[in-house]
Amino acid sequence: MTALTLSTSSAATARADAVVVGVAKGAKGVVVAPGAEAVDKAFGGKLAAVLETLGATGAEGEATKLPAADGLKAPVVLAVGLGDAPAKGDAYDNEALRRAAGSAARALAGSKKAGFALPVEDAEAAAAVSEGALLGAYAFTSYRSNGGDGGKDAKGGKKNDAKSQPLAEIALLGAKPRDKEFKAAAARAQTLAAEINRARDLINTPSNDLDPKAFAAQAQAAAKEFGLKVEVLDEKALKKGGYGGLLGVGQGSDAPPRLVRIAHTHPKANKTLALVGKGITYDSGGISLKPAGHNETMKCDMSGAAAVFAAVVAAARLGLEVNVTGWLALAENMPSGNATRPGDVLTMYSGKTVEVLNTDAEGRLVLADALTRASEESPDAIVDVATLTGAMVLALGHRHFGIMANDDAFRTSIHEIAEEVGEQSWPMPMPTHLRKGMDSPVADIANMGERMGGGLTAGLFLKEFVGEGITWAHLDIAGPAFHEGSPWGYTPKGGTGSAVRTLVRLAERTAAGDLG
Repeated sequence: MTALTLSTSSAATARADAVVVGVAKGAKGVVVAPGAEAVDKAFGGKLAAVLETLGATGAEGEATKLPAADGLKAPVVLAVGLGDAPAKGDAYDNEALRRAAGSAARALAGSKKAGFALPVEDAEAAAAVSEGALLGAYAFTSYRSNGGDGGKDAKGGKKNDAKSQPLAEIALLGAKPRDKEFKAAAARAQTLAAEINRARDLINTPSNDLDPKAFAAQAQAAAKEFGLKVEVLDEKALKKGGYGGLLGVGQGSDAPPRLVRIAHTHPKANKTLALVGKGITYDSGGISLKPAGHNETMKCDMSGAAAVFAAVVAAARLGLEVNVTGWLALAENMPSGNATRPGDVLTMYSGKTVEVLNTDAEGRLVLADALTRASEESPDAIVDVATLTGAMVLALGHRHFGIMANDDAFRTSIHEIAEEVGEQSWPMPMPTHLRKGMDSPVADIANMGERMGGGLTAGLFLKEFVGEGITWAHLDIAGPAFHEGSPWGYTPKGGTGSAVRTLVRLAERTAAGDLG
């Protein structure tokens, strides 16, 4: 992973391949952001004018490279846009800093070291820049020949494709390496980024290398490394325990399902948070087969489980004084002679029966079993995370996840936390009238309801399997979990690690007693 250091060096004296400065859109043109004073001085106070000549505007996501002026140790200056300049006396928005740092780190792929001279007036700003840079530097190269160096050229020699490798080191210039708050912010950013990138790696791994058994093995390895408790229920244990949802979804595949319990416990904890993740390692739709054009990226249907797994490990690595238990509901949804058919009835772990009207509405079935099992331990709150419905993508687009809950205050808290950490989200209702659409003539409930409001119906289905009196929220991350477009900010192409930051901050808030 990319290294991060705090440095007292200025942008002028930093020895690096490039120095990164921030620029913004002012009322009269480009404005040079704090942290870039030494660079601006080297350009005779005309850095903004030079950048404008090159077409820079200071807009968010913009990155402009130029040769360094005399007096700077680094040979290249990279100016990144921060968007609109704040009012006089106000600080730059942390999310703007996070995105700008991510854009810069990605633009400098292949470099050994870059000095970041963005505004870091306090520890929160330093954390934002650190997070953005570390996340923006991410690259998934596991399946590239020779570890991502581009393989060999026509003569058999290695191609010189260093740009496929991430930026090796980030030096946060003008920071305070001896300040406890700055040091803590940097350390947290490194842990958080490492775990988000763990989730990204899992999401990006092809399904032929990440079936339920392989995913469970990853959890077992992490548990051993970080002192977590782990339990894996295989297909025999699931059958013995009556986990009809997991078994029903997984029975069409040669790769049987798993239910993983992975837990961080702290001796001083007085609260327990349960996190439940949908882990469909490949979703063909089953007998209700997805059409061409809708199944090529379905390796990402385990993004919720990846987020939960990463958040639990992060909680352990950060030493949070809260118990965090992760439940990974892992299965592969495939069509075969053994697969569940539309019209079949499954008996769930809770004892409720479900008529399966559509085998492509499988995520709610595996989550139902995991929610019931998680409820048996009577946690203070349960949050499930899932790439659950296309309906939520239609409602909110590709950058926001939806939040539903059985407690309005809890839903509001999660929304505020998500916004605080830079994850776009939106609270969604749970209209009770939609429940009638899931009435079944043969079972307790059907796994489908009215077509309109499908994302809300899915949430109502999950609510049926949450224990009485337990506070619960559902995050539908179907939109932001897997990014198919061009990278932007610190968001890469492919798996994003959506919801990890929200879950970790929720755990921190719970540890601090801020959520009651």
